[in-house]
Amino acid sequence: MRITRLVAGTVTAGLLGLAPIAVAAPSQATVNLTTTTAATPSETQLQYGDDLYVSVDVDASNGSSAYRGTSTLYAMEAGTTAWAPVATGTSATSSFYDVKPLATTTYKVVYSGYTATTSSEDNYAPSESAPFTVSVARKITYPSSGFVIKGKVTPEYGKKKILIQVSKKQNKGFKKFKKIKTKANGKYKVTLPKRGGTWYWSFTVKADSRFAANGFVWKTTVF
Repeated sequence: MRITRLVAGTVTAGLLGLAPIAVAAPSQATVNLTTTTAATPSETQLQYGDDLYVSVDVDASNGSSAYRGTSTLYAMEAGTTAWAPVATGTSATSSFYDVKPLATTTYKVVYSGYTATTSSEDNYAPSESAPFTVSVARKITYPSSGFVIKGKVTPEYGKKKILIQVSKKQNKGFKKFKKIKTKANGKYKVTLPKRGGTWYWSFTVKADSRFAANGFVWKTTVF
């Protein structure tokens, strides 16, 4: 009798001699983008000595914000013809705080642009905002009560006139009462007549080429 034996062998399967396939990361090329800069002031009318802040937004032509580069706030005070830098932010969209104009002033924000340093960055072209003007009125101080009205007008208001008008109504019907003149240091003083009933007295400092007009209304009552 012949016996046939089946011998079970071990078979090893695998890939021999095949090089691995490398998966490349998607490439990114630098893009040249234009930008648009917008500057928004918190106030457009101030009294001398007050301050404001300016918000800045720089948009790129691809719809994103341009955060690389810096922005600089420039000012041109009334009576001058040249732009002067006020402050430079730490980034393109830094806001400018504690801006204190000394007279009526026009401002703008200039974005520096940005040049890419790697292929993963983009180039941003420079741009500047539309100019805007902040009107500054002189500061007038006055007492809290009484018929003797005294105070000071600053700045630069020595030996200049203050117009005083009077009316029986608070917001209309004013007629000229008198004009007074400040001292050389801007101080003024006037005694109002004690008329019977309630009267409203308008004090006005007129505008000039550097400052807006300012004033206040005073009420007196005599029973």
